[in-house]
Amino acid sequence: MYGEELQDGTVMLDAFASALGLEPVYAGRGYLKLSSVGVDRPGLRLAGYFAHSDPRRIIVIGLTEQEYLRSLKQEERAARIAGLFENEQMPCIVFARSLPVPPEFLAGAKRARCPVLRTPQATTSFMSDLFLYLNRLLAPTAVVHGVLMDVSGVGILLTGKSGVGKSETAMELIKRGHRLVADDSVIIRRMENKLVGTSPDRIRYFMELRGIGIINVRNMYGSGAVLGEKEIEFVMELEPWQAGKAYDRLGDESAAEVIMGQAVPKLVVPVSPGRNLAILIEVAARNHRLKGMGYDAAQELIRRTIGR
Repeated sequence: MYGEELQDGTVMLDAFASALGLEPVYAGRGYLKLSSVGVDRPGLRLAGYFAHSDPRRIIVIGLTEQEYLRSLKQEERAARIAGLFENEQMPCIVFARSLPVPPEFLAGAKRARCPVLRTPQATTSFMSDLFLYLNRLLAPTAVVHGVLMDVSGVGILLTGKSGVGKSETAMELIKRGHRLVADDSVIIRRMENKLVGTSPDRIRYFMELRGIGIINVRNMYGSGAVLGEKEIEFVMELEPWQAGKAYDRLGDESAAEVIMGQAVPKLVVPVSPGRNLAILIEVAARNHRLKGMGYDAAQELIRRTIGR
């Protein structure tokens, strides 16, 4: 919905308007070139002060700006609006509260081919939605091979070599009431201090099961079996059982997977015949939630054992 619309910073006007519920007044160039998460109310620029302004920001016109322009004489108002459109990098202008677009704005927009849109929302409310949209759209992105699941409310990224059984394990989890976010390819966005994963649009809700083929999880199990996106809180790497390898038996708190500069808790789970991986993942998710609430079973056992 968000990341795949972006090609070299470009979002088509129709997609942008649809995502934010905007009414296009003038389509202009038909697309937006986005490179800044900032949003601007141009009060100072309309007053004639252009220093230190970011020309890459979307401009939002609210009631305050509208009333200020009305207070100006016609010649001065036209000059101030014309100065606003001298910035050729401006992605678009949005009028809040369904305000009428003054003729001077439309004339300036047509000269600059700058899109003009309108929203019924109050200015502050719309700017909040726009800020969230831009943060998601312009967030640093990486693509990893794996399966992302929502297990008991915990976002778990299953990783491991191809053929180790990630999709089959995810299928068992879905049957047990958990939700699929992405299979095979996971798009990860770093949003402030968290990692949010989703699926590429073209393969969303599809899953490949060796020997079965391609299935659509939403069509097969219903919309309650899938989720559009989920924060990645835990990584579980599945690997074939290696005889003689010492696997962690207490839960190593220091083990982590670094993804886009963020450290995510990680467990390595050996795969062998007879092991029910779905149950192990459920247990890991619940144990992770308990640790987040301050309870660590391994530490309690150690305290009981050594009497501290």
